This record gives sequence, structure tokens and C-alpha cells, in this order.
Amino acid sequence: MSEPKTPTPAGDTYKGWVFKWTNYIKGYQRRWFVLSNGLLSYYRTQAEMGHTCRGTINLATATITVDDACNFVISNGGAQTYHLKASCEVERQRWITALELAKAKAACMQAESDDSGDDFSPSSPPVAHGQGGRTQNSEVQSALRTLGSKVEDLSTCNDLISKHGSALQRSLSELDSLRLTGEAGDKIRQVTERATLFRITSNAMINACRDFLALAQAHSKRWQKALQAERDQRVRLEETLEQLAKQHNNLERAFRGAAQANATADNKSSAGPGKGEASDEDDDNEFFDAMEEAPEFITVPADPHFHKSVIYPTYPFTLNEEPLVMNQESPSQELILLKKRRTRIPDKPNYSLNLWSIMKNCIGKELSKIPMPVNFNEPISMLQRLSEDLEYHELLDKASKCQSSLEQMCYVAAFSVSSYSTTVYRTGKPFNPLLGETYELDRRRESGYRSLCEQVSHHPPAAAHHAISDRGWTLRQEITVASKFRGKYLSIMPLGTIHAIFEKGNNHYTWKKVTTTVHNIIVGKLWIDQSGEIDVVNHTTGDRCHLKFAPYSYFSRDVARKVTGVVMDKDGKAHYVLSGTWDEKMEFSRVMQSSRGGENGTEGKQKTVYQTLKAREVWRRNPLPEGAETMYYFTALALTLNELEEGVAPTDSRRRPDQRLMEDGRWEEANSEKQRLEEKQRSVRREREREAASAPHDSYQALWFERCEDRITGEQIHIYKGGYWEAKDRGSWEGCPDIF
Repeated sequence: MSEPKTPTPAGDTYKGWVFKWTNYIKGYQRRWFVLSNGLLSYYRTQAEMGHTCRGTINLATATITVDDACNFVISNGGAQTYHLKASCEVERQRWITALELAKAKAACMQAESDDSGDDFSPSSPPVAHGQGGRTQNSEVQSALRTLGSKVEDLSTCNDLISKHGSALQRSLSELDSLRLTGEAGDKIRQVTERATLFRITSNAMINACRDFLALAQAHSKRWQKALQAERDQRVRLEETLEQLAKQHNNLERAFRGAAQANATADNKSSAGPGKGEASDEDDDNEFFDAMEEAPEFITVPADPHFHKSVIYPTYPFTLNEEPLVMNQESPSQELILLKKRRTRIPDKPNYSLNLWSIMKNCIGKELSKIPMPVNFNEPISMLQRLSEDLEYHELLDKASKCQSSLEQMCYVAAFSVSSYSTTVYRTGKPFNPLLGETYELDRRRESGYRSLCEQVSHHPPAAAHHAISDRGWTLRQEITVASKFRGKYLSIMPLGTIHAIFEKGNNHYTWKKVTTTVHNIIVGKLWIDQSGEIDVVNHTTGDRCHLKFAPYSYFSRDVARKVTGVVMDKDGKAHYVLSGTWDEKMEFSRVMQSSRGGENGTEGKQKTVYQTLKAREVWRRNPLPEGAETMYYFTALALTLNELEEGVAPTDSRRRPDQRLMEDGRWEEANSEKQRLEEKQRSVRREREREAASAPHDSYQALWFERCEDRITGEQIHIYKGGYWEAKDRGSWEGCPDIF
């Protein structure tokens, strides 16, 4: 059977072959695209439609641009971009028309669902599958009965019109047969003409009704059977999906058992995605067109005695290499009384809840639009989670004392990696902050820094963060989180730029975050992976560090969660090589010489070989507190984030009641309180929109941050404008909104 060459419309579904750009080696490859319900999905073949989707993009937030006669691009703001090529201009125009139509429908549907927010009513649990099926079935049967009754009424009227029309025509004919003269005869003829017109019109209507009745009677049973078949098919598909997920999990376990047996026989060890935790899929094999990439470079020791080894050394720093930190300041002799902070929180209750029953109807939606109970949260807000980036602030302290900008880059790059170490076991979702919610982290006495976060936007959710240290550095960022639920996994894409500025040398660094993926959403143990690339750029000197987070793969022999990077100056010369894992440690090695050598066996491409001095450990993850597995796997810093403190703003996350109830283990009350807070926020937003209608210039403005254009990136961001710490010293919070 020949395959269709042009896209085929089928109701609201549009499908066909399109060429998709994969990489510079393979170029454009033919893929089977399906457009349905505002989602554009693609597969390698039509046969894959039943089991393996290679990617999906939501058209509601996507942009569609045309490059030339046959090429067009679909992008959702940077997280996903499809470069597509049709076989001819006519086919491209068909796709563009279908995509624009689907985008308009999806945008309308999304606008209607915007007010759903993050609601969850504990008194209205999800309807059980069987009960929902019976309810839908009774509604359909009732509608069919009503339709049948109306059709019978129409048939009766048809018969009556026919009967009375014939009787009227006979009476008029009899009257016309009487020989009447004068005015009476004229009236009779006039009535006869009008009756004839009425008869013609009635006959036309009767014929149309007869055709409709015949058609309705012929097709009503067929429609009823079709509706029942569709409903039964949906039930079967849901049951099949759950069975497939369980079978997939069993196959994975069997495969890992066989792999471990082979590894034991060969005296080799391999690490899984979570050091023994279950993995849901091979990301490279299932979701990417390109094959797994070989390492971009090889490091070898500069000592000729070891020239045959390819290493990631762990032995200590030697005298031949200069230390990164210079001129350590002498410790102060002043004794400072520090506050004793808590080391435990109440244990997490063991409440069971079926995640699939809530999320199976939310595939392709934004995470912030999915109704979520607190059962899937952790008792901290997104603002507090953002403040956790400062867990390893010592790296910035050391970086501020470096004499060389290239050495400083090593510490900044390690700091950018360290923020992911807290996510290894943290599968809970932080609370979405309310608009105007703030969080302060004052560690000036203990660590020399203090930090402030504020939720500056609700749709899309965006948080601004500003931290300043007495030790010569400032950190600021504005992060918007885009997230998509794909059925088996959840992708979280942080959007925004992080800035680190050092007083010494006035070096200004920027970088972005990589994609976080939560696997095994349907069945199995949840585990987290980080993947993507980071460019840490020093805008003052032009130095750059390119970091690569390798996605987990069954077939990779590399250590899991691997991160590699190279520090280069503005001319592209390599000075340091970084390697390690984002969940354990990072090391750096100084490059003494670099050369082109070695080949990638799959493509024949040469790799760069760096001769390096012995590696030095630049960062290592702190061990988790005792009993962390019963406390949401919080780190020592995370355990203190929600601890009550005096003097904080009334909008501080520590004062949020639903979050506090959840931490105390009172989850049912927390769900009710969460619903109350979100309803209050929606009421305030509606009131603000009404006021904005009369005064369009009066839009929402953050309290402690102001919106402006960043001079480095050109982005519209919120920057701290000052005043918070002074207000705290005065104890004056008059300008704070009442959000709790």
C-alpha cells in the first residue's frame, strides 16, 4: 500500500509526512506529523503512533513563521523549536492553514481555562472511572430519547398537514364547481389561487420533512452505535495504557537484572539513573532523532609517564599547579552569637493518592494549570526553592578572592552546577507563590549574605531574586518556569538569565538553567534527570565556559549524571577542563597543551585532546541530614527555610497558612486553605482587571522590584530597587498587600 504524500485532514485531525531538521550530520529527515486538539506531534513512522511519540508541541503558545517557499518554523519560546520543510509550496500552505486554525482554537480553549488556576476541592474527589462512564452513558441515552421523541412529533405534524391540506383542496374544488357570478366568483377564484400556492409550499415542506425523517431514522441507530463504540474504545485505551505502563516497568526491571548479571560476569559496574532507582526510558533512543554523541574532548595527564591513560583524576592538588584561591583573609577574632536553627521538621505522612487518576486528562497542559492537591507538594514555596541556589555560596566567596578571571570562572561554573544537587531525590512540587508573595533569607551573620525573592507575575508565573554578600559578590535572577506533562514524564524548563557580579575586577557573569525531567509519572519510582547545555559568559573579559549535562541513557558507559566543561578565554584558547556529576562533585584540571587527535568512530570526526595537570576538587555535595528520607529529602539549609522568624514581612512565605499546615502534617486542612487562598487571589485579580479597564496604565507593579531592560542581555526583567531591609529595620510594612 502506498503512503500518502500530502497531508490528510480527518475531522479536527491533520496528518501527513513532513521533513524535519534533526542535526548537521543527518539534515532533514522525513517524519510523520499529526495535528490534533491543538497539539502537533511527530513520529518516525505511522506504525509508531500507537506507542512512541518523538515529540509534541502545544500550538496555544507557539509561533509559526515561514522561511521560504517550502520551509516553516514552529517554536514555543525557546524550549522547543521544529524546523520543517514541505515537499512543495502547496503542501506547505496546507500545513500553515491547518496550524493557524488549530492555534486559534487552542488559544481560545486556553483562555477559557485560565481561571482554573491551581484549584483543588477536597470535598470533590476525582470521579471514579466506572461511575464517570455510567454518568456519561445515561446522559447520552437521555439525549437520544429526547431526539427520538421530537422526530416522532415531526412525523405526526407531517401526516396532519398532508391530511388537512388534501381536505381543504377538495372543499375548494367543490366550491369552484358551483356556478357563482359577480363579486362572489372573483373572491372564490382568489381564495383558490392562494390555496394552490399554500398547497405547493406545503408539499415542498412535506417532501423536505419526509426526506429528513427517512435520513434520521436510517442514521439514528448508526449514530448511537458509533457513540457507544467511541466510549468503549476510550475505556479500552485507558485500560490498555495502564497495562502497557506496568508491562514496560516489568520489562525494565528484567532488562536491568540481566544487565547487572552480565556486568558482574565481566567485572564491570554500571550506574542507573538514581543509583538503583528505576528508569522509565532511554531518552536518547526514544525522544531524540540524533544518535548519542561521543565525548567532545579527551583529557590526558601532562606527565609523559601516564600518556596512555584517559582519566578523570581524583587525587589531591600538587605543587606544580597554582591554587585557585589567592590571598586568604585572616579570620576575624570577634565572637558572634549565632542563632540556633532547627534540624528537623515533622515527618511526612503516608497518604496514598493515585497520581494517574488526576493527571491522565492533563497531558500537554502547563503544570500551573493542573489542579493539584498538596499531596504532591513539598512544604516550601518556589521562592524558597529558588533561595536554595545559595546552598553552596562558599563557591562565590572563593571566586571573589581569585586574582585571575579564568580561575574565577571555574568557581562560577561549579556554582551553576551545584544548584542541581538538591534535586536528586526531591520529587515534590513546591507551592506556587501568590502574586506579591516574598521570601527573605538573612544569613548575614553566619555567611555574610542576605537574599530576597518576590513573585512579580502570576500569568506567566515569574519570581525575581536578589542576593548580596559582604564578601564582594551579588547574585540576581528572574526565573519563569515552563512545564509540560507528557504522560510518562514531566519536563520543567526554567526560562530566564542568572547574573553574578563581583566587585573585584567588576566581572559580570551570566548563564541559564538546563531542563529538569521527572520520570515514571504513571508507574514506578519517580526519578529526576538534568539535561542540556550551559554557557557561562564573563561579559567583562569575554571568557566563556561551556558545560554539558549528559542525559541518562541505558546504553551509555559513562557515569550517570555526568557534567563536562571547558573554560576558554576570549580567543577560544582552553585553560581549564571541568568534569564530574551534578549530584556529587566537580573537579577542574589546568590545561597545559591541546591538540586535535582521536576519532569519533561513528562519524570519523576528530576530537580535541587536552593535556592537563592533576585534577583538583572544586565542589562536593554536602551529606543529607539524618532521617532526610522522612523529611522530603530536605538538605540542612532546606530544613531551616520555613522556620518561623520574627520581623519578616507579612507577605513572607513562612506566614503562608496552607504551607504551614502541610508541614505540620494536616493535609486535609491544607487543601481547604490552599483553595481559599487561590480563590482570594482570583478575586483580587478580577478587581484589578476592572480597575485597569478604566485606567489602562494602572497595571500591577511589584513592591520591591522594578521592571526595566537588562543592559547585558536586553531582556525585560525585574531588578531590586531597594527599601526592603530598611523597612524591616523600621518594622514598617504599610505597603505590603494582604495576600494571606
